[in-house]
Amino acid sequence: MSTIDYEQKIPNNVDLKSDKKLQRALEQWQPDYVEWWKAMGPSDFNANDVYLRTAVSVDRDGWAHFGYVKMPEYRWGIFLEPQQKDRKIPFGDHLGLDAWQDVPGEYRNWLRRIIVTQADTEPASVEQQRLLGHTAPSLYDLRNLFQVNVEEGRHLWAMVYLLQRYFGRDGREEAEELLARRSGNADHPRILGTFNEPITDWLSFFCFTTYTDRDGKFQLLSLAESGFDPLARTCRFMLTEEAHHMFVGQTGLGRVIERACQLMKEHKTNDVTRYGGIPLEVVQKYINFWNSSSNDLFGGEISSNASNFFGAGLKGRANEEKLETDHTAREGSYTMDVLESGRLTTKEIPLRNAMNEVLRDEYVSDNEKGIEYFNRITEKQGVDFKFTLPHRRFNRRIGMFSEARFDPTGRQIDDATWNASVGQWLPTDQDRAYVKSLMVPCHEKGKVAGWIAPPAKGIDGKPFEFEYVKL
Repeated sequence: MSTIDYEQKIPNNVDLKSDKKLQRALEQWQPDYVEWWKAMGPSDFNANDVYLRTAVSVDRDGWAHFGYVKMPEYRWGIFLEPQQKDRKIPFGDHLGLDAWQDVPGEYRNWLRRIIVTQADTEPASVEQQRLLGHTAPSLYDLRNLFQVNVEEGRHLWAMVYLLQRYFGRDGREEAEELLARRSGNADHPRILGTFNEPITDWLSFFCFTTYTDRDGKFQLLSLAESGFDPLARTCRFMLTEEAHHMFVGQTGLGRVIERACQLMKEHKTNDVTRYGGIPLEVVQKYINFWNSSSNDLFGGEISSNASNFFGAGLKGRANEEKLETDHTAREGSYTMDVLESGRLTTKEIPLRNAMNEVLRDEYVSDNEKGIEYFNRITEKQGVDFKFTLPHRRFNRRIGMFSEARFDPTGRQIDDATWNASVGQWLPTDQDRAYVKSLMVPCHEKGKVAGWIAPPAKGIDGKPFEFEYVKL
């Protein structure tokens, strides 16, 4: 089924009405979700009409419908891509066997862990961003924020469906916990560290949607290969929405950079703070922070969990089925820089144990393309500034490289050098205070804040001047 049934209380394309027990369980969870949204979703905008897109089909062409809707009335639902007839497990020890339509008992705990960890990131990001609407630089940006938020909410629904449909009481308890944890709460935080970081300004938001949502892209790509077919089908559709989130971040950062370049040329100075711009050096620091934090989300460089998940056929490499390679990965190795006794050396690691790093390779390569995009902006503006992507060893808190200090090029340094230079590499309190000082709302139709350029085009064929949010 590709068409979504909107006659049901919970929109879906999984024939939910045929499973009354599951339907009742999800309908009991639904009011708690709405209450969580009202308490922890975008603050003070629940009564406003927002020009949002809503899925009406999971077909590649024409899956979205645009129109005004109040966010608490958004039709969150359960959307899976159509089942592929006779799909086989594409990797691991069960390569070539029929894909699982139910949870394989021996992998139940691993699979639940994977789904819960992915699910927890969705409400976390909404909580992190809940106050940003008050300082939006334009109605266009305000609408994009809300679009990201409601889609993260729908991604939570996608994972909760899997938990409740396939894990019984355990799944229902996990679904309740997903609404109980809070981003940044010292006593009951979100599972992954990046999702407890505060996002109090739009530069952080654009970096988050550029780098953290790109991690989400690659996690979803790896899960879209899963031998557990309902998870694979769920993640394939989620990827369609994730692409918009990265677009918001990438183009948002590009507009910040473009505006800084304009001010530099207009006033013939690099000190754009005098004219309300964000210095390119500060943008680079924010990129360094959010990229390094998002690198942690892939986990340790050498991982028995990654090996187990791959061998079990639960989590593959990105685009596994398209790779011309040995899909069992029982043999072969990965050449990796490792930290041993405080020193860098190179070792051959069994390929399965290096699957986190294989996925991180794809992430780094994708991020390099984003840096090239930023540098095309400065080049076009005639500004002599080159953005760089920090090395994967820089500023790590997870994995072996968290045990030492590295500069943005990946060179190992001592604590004294780090302490003397960290203010040049990562945002200082002064940098954050300055950026936050610029966060003054610009909610007038067709206007934009002075620290960011307007977008090249609007949404759904509408002009930038369109009333994207009715305030």
